[in-house]
Amino acid sequence: MSNTPSPGKEFSPNDPHQSDRQGDWWDDFYADRSKKTPPFFGTAPDENLAEWVNSDSALKRGAALDIGCGNGRNAVLLARVGFEVLGVDYSQAAITWATQRASEAGVSVDLRHSSVFDLNIAPATYELVYDSGCFHHLAPQQREAYVQLVWAALKPGGHFGLVCFRPEGGSGLSDQQVLEGKTLGGGLGYTEAALRDLWGPSFRIHSLRQMRTHARDSGLFGQSFLWCMLAQKPVSATA
Repeated sequence: MSNTPSPGKEFSPNDPHQSDRQGDWWDDFYADRSKKTPPFFGTAPDENLAEWVNSDSALKRGAALDIGCGNGRNAVLLARVGFEVLGVDYSQAAITWATQRASEAGVSVDLRHSSVFDLNIAPATYELVYDSGCFHHLAPQQREAYVQLVWAALKPGGHFGLVCFRPEGGSGLSDQQVLEGKTLGGGLGYTEAALRDLWGPSFRIHSLRQMRTHARDSGLFGQSFLWCMLAQKPVSATA
């Protein structure tokens, strides 16, 4: 996750499983762990996730899927509070780092190097699906498939947590510009209305707010150019 645009690599507008940043780009990104620019290179979990798991009894413990788990900072928190966590990331370097983090934290996390679109996810498997920084790297033609993937992965009554760019955090490119230029420019920013239009028809959105800024030494990650959304698959939904 970064609010600094970069050109990335070209993607095919006809391939719903591809983005403009391929695995080798992300491997290079995660290779230098000493970087100071990406604030999420630390160990601190998202402030919203910590709030949800510590104060919201509706987040039933069980299986959790961490999409785009990066270096494992959120997966480790979920494992610590009682979830059985599967973390997936497009970068092998990120998975290697997350494996080390989980070991150092003394928690068990199943970590996979894969695109989430290539995972064989059994329907209605997870109580929680969490995405901190993956969704805003998806091309426009991937959105509907991604919503369907998350919905199918969740048990009825399960929750979806999302952290993604607000407009000021993204590249500023329109969908048309993305498709014509074959680049996301570093990630797409979303308005509140756009998120509600996309996720609202399938999920009950419990909260959608701006992330609270936290200092690096606070023990929590928080940047104001991000949204935090907590949504729920209807209990009455057919698995």
